[in-house]
Amino acid sequence: MNVAIERILSAAANGDVPSAAQALVLEYADDLTRLCAIAASVRDAYHPDIVTYSPKVFIPLTHLCRDVCRYCTFAETPRPGRPAYLSIDEALNVARAGVKAGCREALFTLGDRPELRWRAARDALAGLGFDSTLAYVRHVAEFVLKETGLLPHLNPGNMNRAEVETLRPVAASMGLMLESTSVRLGLRGGPHFGSPDKAPDARLATIRAAGEARVAFTTGILIGIGETRRERIEALLAIRELHNRYGHIQEVIVQNFQPKTNTRMEHHPAAAASDHIWTVAAARIILGGAISIQAPPNLAPTHALSLVGAGINDWGGVSPVTIDFVNPEAPWPEIETLAQVTETAGKVLAPRLTIYPEFAADPLRWLAPEVQPAVLRMSDASGLARESDWSPGLGLRIPAVRSGSSGSVSPAIRLILQRSAAGAELDENEIATLFSARDTAFHAVCARADAIRRAVNGDVVHYVVTRNINYTNVCTYHCQFCAFSKGRTHEDLRGKAYDLSMEEFGRRVAEAWSRGGTEVCLQGGIHPDYTGDTYLTILQTAKAAAAAIHVHAFSPLEVWQGATTLGLSLADYLGRLKAAGLASLPGTAAEILDDEIRAIICPDKIDTDTWFKVMEAAHSLELKSTATIMYGHVERPVHWARHLVRVREHQKRFHGFTEFVPLPFVAHEAPIYKKGRARCGPTWREAVLMHAVARIALNPHISNIQASWVKMGPEGVRACLQAGANDLGGTLMNESITRAAGAIHGQEFCPQEMTDLIRASGRIPAQRTTLYGDVPDERVRASFAAQRLVEMVNTPLRKRGLHPAIDLHVNQCTRS
Repeated sequence: MNVAIERILSAAANGDVPSAAQALVLEYADDLTRLCAIAASVRDAYHPDIVTYSPKVFIPLTHLCRDVCRYCTFAETPRPGRPAYLSIDEALNVARAGVKAGCREALFTLGDRPELRWRAARDALAGLGFDSTLAYVRHVAEFVLKETGLLPHLNPGNMNRAEVETLRPVAASMGLMLESTSVRLGLRGGPHFGSPDKAPDARLATIRAAGEARVAFTTGILIGIGETRRERIEALLAIRELHNRYGHIQEVIVQNFQPKTNTRMEHHPAAAASDHIWTVAAARIILGGAISIQAPPNLAPTHALSLVGAGINDWGGVSPVTIDFVNPEAPWPEIETLAQVTETAGKVLAPRLTIYPEFAADPLRWLAPEVQPAVLRMSDASGLARESDWSPGLGLRIPAVRSGSSGSVSPAIRLILQRSAAGAELDENEIATLFSARDTAFHAVCARADAIRRAVNGDVVHYVVTRNINYTNVCTYHCQFCAFSKGRTHEDLRGKAYDLSMEEFGRRVAEAWSRGGTEVCLQGGIHPDYTGDTYLTILQTAKAAAAAIHVHAFSPLEVWQGATTLGLSLADYLGRLKAAGLASLPGTAAEILDDEIRAIICPDKIDTDTWFKVMEAAHSLELKSTATIMYGHVERPVHWARHLVRVREHQKRFHGFTEFVPLPFVAHEAPIYKKGRARCGPTWREAVLMHAVARIALNPHISNIQASWVKMGPEGVRACLQAGANDLGGTLMNESITRAAGAIHGQEFCPQEMTDLIRASGRIPAQRTTLYGDVPDERVRASFAAQRLVEMVNTPLRKRGLHPAIDLHVNQCTRS
């Protein structure tokens, strides 16, 4: 038998899932150390670094139940004067308290169909206007979702497919503990006697119905209630069979029985810790690495650490607001305590949503349309829960990132950082892995980036005195992230449509020069009346207004548009722009340089290859440019990695990028966010990591990493200066695009403010030119003595009759 067991374990270590017959042999696997080692290796192949938990509130909608499980203290009998159900207001109060405490999940717990047993339940439902508990569950869950944004996870008991489908529009996930497939436990004297809803066939039918209805589902087994090891394995195999058919089991809970006073099983022994550990390990080997295995930490205060060693990757729900109503005698651990236990086990604790990342990544399959926006709002780029409510541009409090011991940095990240320090070029997978860094690993990545910054740039932090001039906000494109442009799809957004007169445009350029500016940054929407000649006129006007000013102008999209309208090659058109005064290009319109994402956020914009073709043509003409990334909407870390690799490979060939500029998505006025189809920007951790990982991945090819004060805010850029950034970009004088998206930071960050911020960060401030040259003393003095800006006038859009699309745009814009 030992030889057979060892073959099974060795195969599991190599990624093979045991057959049903082999799984049953594990009943005799008594070498717990060996079993746990294999289980942990199976888990680590899929979940190498983190153990998750769900910040949640319990909403015990009713304690009434038609079943009489011998171990349960949750179910109660009707009492005079006590409402049978929570009211909507009571449920909402609990949910709102959860929101304030940072919860993401509303766990609805209740007894099985109490109206089938209790008249009090029937009368209460009738008084509320419902004919069933399930109908009331749906009603309350809908209110919680809409009013608070918490994601309902529903545990309403046994259901058929139609009932599951009725609840699907108000739930991000659902669950039902299988507990056991042993019919024996339902016989007289057993723990499930007199509890028809605990019949294994009925519970398996519910799990099957959830699969048919495409619901991300939680189930599990309860151990220590009189079942045998073999029966536990049989239950796990039944779960596995259903998952293999439908793919819907996101987690399996291995819950250990704890006796409770005033129950018929109060003198029954608790499940032994060793038995709990054994079952977790067996479950991991039988179910494989992909399915999450959960064990509640409040039921394992003495052996929680061993459960990580046995293969769990999730602690389940932990509430800062409500007790565990199912196990009221077992208080939740403090999150910091749980984080320390997790770190001791060599893992990092991370919050998740009630729906797991792999299911959230396929919303069309697993989420009803009504639930998808709430899931996106609460998600980070990996599909886990946002660690805080911070979003770019809103001036919110900067959250702290937990820091533990150096031992909590995962081996994978430690090795990548060592390779970076040795001068190795990181590949796409390594770059994506760095974006997963949390807690101590986050600080380690930032420290490595800062070390590179120190070696490359020293302690000088540069900025440029510039003026942003957006000459029109009319655009024929339909970029879903843009709150700046005006057109028929964006008519409800901030501000009126305008198209600057050349007189006003020239005045702004001249004013920029008079205030010490060395650069004007020129970009605008793709106006339907603009041709390549328009951009040449803009350049001629700028140089006429201030001959010595550096014109940093035109995104690759505008360059491509101008060349196309004149029938010129990119090189020929860029040559004409350069002759007219163009000195460098902003590397905007990049967004995410991966066509999978561009098809979602900017489907009619130039594709990735075209963006690089414009840059190739510009750099071949010795026109330098920046490179940017706009992140935090629908993409994932793998797309960030691809973007960085493409930028790096281009730079190795053409050496034309002066700096890399991370631009976190400012969501709150953006169309794609308002429609519920995007996240609300990167998390704080992700935003800082973008600067750090970019520094590491692009070294030594791009020497400058810029932090955007408009999007990150002053405190945000100070953090980025400790994570690889060495540049704060421009003073701007005017900023329209980010403010249109909802950002609150000012339109100008003057030289004195730049200087103060940089010095407060322990660095040395220095003005620079666009191309990182020295700035003449005269320009510096003028910038510090600048007068207040003259009030701007955005020239209202005028009907010109030169393009068949103009009338449509004018009519739409005048209604905005």
